[in-house]
Amino acid sequence: MNWQPGDCRPGDMIRVRIGSFYHYGVFVSEEEVISYGLPPIERFANEPDRLKVLATDIDVFACGGIVEIAVPDRKERRKRLPAKKIIETARSRIGEDQYDLLHNNCEHFANECVFGESRSLLEEAARERWLAQKARARDAGQDTGR
Repeated sequence: MNWQPGDCRPGDMIRVRIGSFYHYGVFVSEEEVISYGLPPIERFANEPDRLKVLATDIDVFACGGIVEIAVPDRKERRKRLPAKKIIETARSRIGEDQYDLLHNNCEHFANECVFGESRSLLEEAARERWLAQKARARDAGQDTGR
C-alpha cells in the first residue's frame, strides 16, 4: 500500500504522522473521522476517552499534520470493502475500549474496517524483530527457551 496527501473521500483509510508514529482512521467527512483513540499527543493525555473508538473532525484527527490517504495496490483493491460498509463498520465500533498498542491499535482498526482484516505493520515489524533476535540467540547458543 502506498500513501499520499490528497482529497479524502468517504470510506478512505487515512493517517497522519505524530512524532515517530502514525495515527490511522476512517474518513467519513470533514466533520467525522473515526479512529481508535485520539492522536497520541500531550494535549489529549488526560482525556477520559482517549483510548476508545471515537469520531472527531479532521482538524482534531490531523493535529496540524498532513493527512495521507491509503492507495491500495491491485490485490488490496480487490479486498477493499465498499465505502458504505467501511463507514457502517467504523461507526458500529464507536465506544469500544479494548485498545492495545500491539494487538488492537488504530492501524488494526482502520485495516479491519477497510479490508475486513485486523492488521498492523507496527505489530508485524515488532514480531519480525523479536523472531530475528530469538533466531540470533539460538544460533549463538544463547536461547534460554523463553
